[in-house]
Amino acid sequence: MSRIAVVHTDDRVRGLKQATDLIELNSFAGKRVLLKPNFNSADPTPGSTHLDLLRALVQWLRERGAAEIIVGDRSGMGMTRRVMAEKGVFHLAQEMGFTALAFDQLPDAEWVLLQPDNTHWRQGFAVPRLLFEVDAVVQTCNLKTHRFGGDFSLSLKNTIGLLARMLPGKAYDYMRELHTSGHHLEMIAEANVAYSPALIVVDGVEAFTEGGPESGKKVQTNVVLAGTDRVAIDAAGVAILRHFGTTPAVSEGPVFNQAQIARAVALGLGAKSPEEIELVTPDEGSARFAAEIRGLLERRDAAA
Repeated sequence: MSRIAVVHTDDRVRGLKQATDLIELNSFAGKRVLLKPNFNSADPTPGSTHLDLLRALVQWLRERGAAEIIVGDRSGMGMTRRVMAEKGVFHLAQEMGFTALAFDQLPDAEWVLLQPDNTHWRQGFAVPRLLFEVDAVVQTCNLKTHRFGGDFSLSLKNTIGLLARMLPGKAYDYMRELHTSGHHLEMIAEANVAYSPALIVVDGVEAFTEGGPESGKKVQTNVVLAGTDRVAIDAAGVAILRHFGTTPAVSEGPVFNQAQIARAVALGLGAKSPEEIELVTPDEGSARFAAEIRGLLERRDAAA
């Protein structure tokens, strides 16, 4: 069973603490940790990671003994360093003693080209060498739809921010390939074979139920999720979007038929069905909300 914590709250910091208390996690003591946020752009949450959540997550890792924390990302809608500066990440890094890293400034030697078998990536894809040098990867993402071909943007899609758009000194544009491919959704899932996360936190206090990734129809969804299974997290996230009313693409068919999720299941990246997901909650309000999400997860027809 894949355990996913569901906390119904309007306080993302409290939600983080409650959610992480509910799931079984390996120790971070003495570990070098890569923390992957969502800084695709500098737009307000849910367009990007809320700085309060980033601060709380860094503090949470410190309290659990992390020896070194590196916050790294590659923006898709602007230069990463400028996006992170606008969000106040570098000031926070100075204050809290972590490293803030813009992946698109890494030299060629700091990238590793992966060419896994049986994917739709014609020339493979490149990830930071750092991904294989750290002891643990922690990911935090937002809850939102994605109008540029992703349908929804949760933990599987957040991984695309680990990939190089272009390798230094080379002309091939991996992101152009991704966004023009007829297998865009499958390729998102395939990029996730590069690593396994030690923790995923979804800030769903606010969500884009239409539009996205940087702007859209914003809804107060009041939920924080945590777990270690990207498939289970994304399936729960899709069910939550359906609960509040979302796009036809995200509403269509059983949750596990969504192309990102179905391809991730085929690759063995997580739960194979709703029956393999356990939703755990800290209180009665969260339990009632989780029961509604469970019903949408298990529906075999299109969501209402």
